[in-house]
Parts: sequence; structure tokens; C-alpha cells
Amino acid sequence: MKRVIAIANQKGGVGKTTTAVNLAASLAATKRRVLLLDLDPQGNATMGSGIDKSQLERSSVDVLLGEVDLASALLTVEPGGFHLLPANQDLTAAEVQLLQMPNGRESRLREALAPIRESFDVILIDCPPSLNMLTVNSLVAADSVLIPMQCEYYALEGLAALIGTVEQIRETANPSLEIEGLLRTMFDPRNNLANEVSAQLITHFGEKVFRTIIPRNIRLAEAPSFGKPVLFHDKESRGALSYLALAGEMIRREEEEMDSAQHPEQPDPAQHPEQPDPAQHSEQPQHPDRAELTEPAQSDSTDAAPAPPDSLSSGP
Repeated sequence: MKRVIAIANQKGGVGKTTTAVNLAASLAATKRRVLLLDLDPQGNATMGSGIDKSQLERSSVDVLLGEVDLASALLTVEPGGFHLLPANQDLTAAEVQLLQMPNGRESRLREALAPIRESFDVILIDCPPSLNMLTVNSLVAADSVLIPMQCEYYALEGLAALIGTVEQIRETANPSLEIEGLLRTMFDPRNNLANEVSAQLITHFGEKVFRTIIPRNIRLAEAPSFGKPVLFHDKESRGALSYLALAGEMIRREEEEMDSAQHPEQPDPAQHPEQPDPAQHSEQPQHPDRAELTEPAQSDSTDAAPAPPDSLSSGP
């Protein structure tokens, strides 16, 4: 995949860190080299990965201030199979110092990432729940933004503000920045408002809305207290299956885009007789082997949440 993806939403409590940790573990389960950067002073992604944030020798604050190189600050998450740049409350001081820098303050993370970008297939950045200098650094360093959000009215207002920030970053510092997708989290299909907001998202953003929906799930909520991604806490839970499905959907999207770039649509032979019949040369997009995801068996009935309506689960 070779992508840097910022996971951002300035509204707290939408499953941003949960998505960062569990998506990292799910992508690592597909044998991809994954790096998770914790850029939130709360350090929740660090704790959720089983790392004690109070015992860090090196962290993201040291990297942003140029005191150490990023590679030397990385930790290996076991279980999980991915690498982590940890963070703690010291990161708040880094933000203050970044604001005092005369120039280049918004590109510190991009510069730190440059030497190791090619060493990983996917780099995920867990952003703080605010539009501050740490979030700006993440967006400048990223290729795309994944936006987790609950299907609530206030979430729509927050989404508009975030989209505006992405546009500003694209115009001033990172022209290639794009929206990776919108992920509906903590979804309860019995809630009429959630269904209405979900339908609005699909209407306005179309294929940018992931077909995968993350349900409310007790195993998903309690996994951080055990310091594990949910895949290693209860691999048969709805939460674990959902994040495996999200990883698979992202991989399929990437491969379909690559296939489209390599095999652009042929012109109509009726209008251009000299061109060969495109039907003789068309190829179907290649999809990753589902076995590669090593999906566990279905969850037992006590843990399963009601399935979302067909109109949502099927996507746009």
C-alpha cells in the first residue's frame, strides 16, 4: 500500500484511537509492515497497545523536537505485529515549542518520517481530538485522512470543520492530501437518527464512505484495559471481525485503483474502428485472497450486535 494515513477527527469519543490501534493490528495480520504513530498527548494508542506511557525513554515529543531520529524511538507491539511511536503528556510541551518556531513547524513530522517511509507498507497516525499544530503536522505528513465518526448531528458539524482544514492544508502545504474515507463507528442500527445521518453521508460522500461499519461492541470497548488490540483479546467478537473487514476493504480499494491505473478504460470501438475491441483485453480487478486476512469464526450470539440494514452494509 505504501501510504501514510492520518486518523483524525477533532471531536473526541468517536473511536479514533480504537480505530488506529485495531486497524494497525488488522493490517499487520495481512503480513503488511505497519507503523502506528501516537501523536495524541493522552497516549491512549500507546496504552491500548500494551505500552506503559509513564515509562517511556523516547517518544514522539523527542522526534518532533529533533532530539532523536524516529527509527530509534520505535517500539514493537506484541501481540499486534506492528511498530509504534509512543506518546505521553509530554507531547503538550512539544506543541508549545512548535508554535514558537519561526518556520517549518508544520512539516516536522514529514521530515522525520522521510528516512523510514519506504520501510513500511502502511503508516497510521493517531491524531489528537483537536485541530492544533500536532494535527496539522499529521495532515502535512499524510497522503490521506481517514475520518472515524459517529452518526450524530454534532458529528456532521465537526466533519464540515475538518473537511475545511483538509482543504486549507491541501492548498498551502500538502497538495496531494486526500480523503481516505469516512468510517461509521459505534453504530447502532436500531437508532433512527444514526440511520438518517448514515444515509446523508452516503448521499454527500458516495464511495468515500466505507462499506464496513464498526458496531457498538463490549469486547471492543474493554480491549484497551487489557493492553491489546481486540483481535488478540477476542478474535471472534463483532469488533474484531469489523476491523478485519475494514482492512480488507482498504486493501481491495488500493488494488482496484492500481489496476485501473495500469489498465485505463478503452475507447468505444464503434467510435474508433481502428481500436481493438476492449472486451478482448479487459481484466477484472484483482482482489486480495480472503484467506490472507485469516478471519476467525463468527461470534457467538451473546456478543453479536444487530446487523446494520442492507442499505448501509452494502454501501453506496
